[in-house]
Amino acid sequence: METISDHLLKDRLTACLQEAVDRQEAAGISVLAFMKGRELCYAQAGMASINEQKPLARDSIFRLYSQTKPITAAAVMLLVERGKLDLMDCADRYLPGFRNPRVIRADGEIIPALRAPYILELLGMTAGLSYPDTDPAGQYATRVFEEDQTLIRAGGGMSTVEFCNRLGELPLAFEPGTRWRYSTCADILGAIVEIVSGKPFGRFLREELFEPLDMKDTAFWVPPEKTDRLVTVYRRTEQGLEEFHNLNLAVGDYSREPAFESGGAGLVSTLDDYMAFAQMLLNNGVASGGRRILSEAAVRYMRTPQLSERVRADMWDGLGGYSYSCLMRVCDRPGEAGLLTRAGEYGWDGWLGTYFSNIPDREVTFLLCQNVTDAGTVAVTRKCRNLLEVNELSRRT
Repeated sequence: METISDHLLKDRLTACLQEAVDRQEAAGISVLAFMKGRELCYAQAGMASINEQKPLARDSIFRLYSQTKPITAAAVMLLVERGKLDLMDCADRYLPGFRNPRVIRADGEIIPALRAPYILELLGMTAGLSYPDTDPAGQYATRVFEEDQTLIRAGGGMSTVEFCNRLGELPLAFEPGTRWRYSTCADILGAIVEIVSGKPFGRFLREELFEPLDMKDTAFWVPPEKTDRLVTVYRRTEQGLEEFHNLNLAVGDYSREPAFESGGAGLVSTLDDYMAFAQMLLNNGVASGGRRILSEAAVRYMRTPQLSERVRADMWDGLGGYSYSCLMRVCDRPGEAGLLTRAGEYGWDGWLGTYFSNIPDREVTFLLCQNVTDAGTVAVTRKCRNLLEVNELSRRT
């Protein structure tokens, strides 16, 4: 049953979203919050497509980009809890590209590395890998991504395992375990899941997570009968919002099943689909219908801070108050965070502005979806999180 507080929250969230749309921070934004297993609030503002004057809908399909990562981490933990994968396994046990690990220094000198990264370090973004960037290690990654994007535009592309072996051949930015750097770790983990399970990564996700959780619209591509629900991507310019149709991180062509199923950036989903996954984590591995998907021990591990103080110093300023674990932020110092939050809150976001947060001690899940480039966690996200936190503080539980 809805309360006055619920209605007030919906009104305030809607107003916040509309203000962001009016300022052309995004074409359209929607949010969904659950508390204690029931829907607390759904709100939306703006368009799925400005050109077509198509409003957002509850079942609009969004590109997740890095919000794919927690799903990849869950897949890894499924194999860990089944005894198929050891967190201390080195990547070269599964991917031969990692069998000659090297480190590139800032001056470009390449030296042998002590070892390949552990699975544990891939989950914690301490493996030494790189996304495309301007430093020496990042420049090596740039060339591999650009090569695959050329193949994708021509109608092909490297397979998941082939692509990740190519990444494994590149010099690392640092010795594994010694620093934190946001990188291709989740892509490598997706390839390892594929090798260990003996199934294509997308099939493993579908059979082990998406079908049991009834996530019917979550996949690495969008079939023709669903393309009208895929929102348009925009980028901000001085003249306003402009449609964006380019590839990024070898992802962006959703018209066909991709050869490279990116565990770091490749999935599309809806608010309700992702809510099913997030609620499963919040419920310690149990789906809303009562079926166990992950063990309680695996979920507890996923939301436990992983980083040492020395490594944590490398994290972005926007993650103040947070540690990192299993491809997610984990709040352990809420007083240092840039929004109202609580110790134990965890989740992640995506390059196009999707955002996920679980707040265990309040049994709350909060999701926000938009598709505008270079977004991640932005002002409207923090404002909505603050409104939610204030609303929940005012409730009697």
